[in-house]
Amino acid sequence: MTALQIYALFPGTAREALTFYAGVFGGTLALYSYEEFGRVDGPADAIAHGVLDGPVSLAGADASEGGPSVRMEGLMLSLLGTAAPAVLHQWFDKLADGGKVVDPLGPKPWGASDGQVIDRYGLHWLLGYEPAPQTDGT
Repeated sequence: MTALQIYALFPGTAREALTFYAGVFGGTLALYSYEEFGRVDGPADAIAHGVLDGPVSLAGADASEGGPSVRMEGLMLSLLGTAAPAVLHQWFDKLADGGKVVDPLGPKPWGASDGQVIDRYGLHWLLGYEPAPQTDGT
């Protein structure tokens, strides 16, 4: 099945950012330098391509010299209902470390729980979940 792949261009912080996301979400991280890809449009140790494969998959690289880098306007990365509530709270707290909480993860008037955070690398996340179904005890 095909799924959307997040691919972020970082301003020289791809190694640090992708390592951070591996620490938040777990999974396997592979990083490849400009030198390994034979690129000469940036520092040899810059990241030409990195992939995090796990519960949350994303990819990224260091922007080439003069190229665009992460800027989030009018876009959020949604993790609504993608994991158990306790896991989503853990992810939210880790993403918030060094970032900015826009809206705390918690119950909302419509019955679901969600929250927004902009992490230290500028990615804007929306995490949340529906309440557990109520049972009548029968």
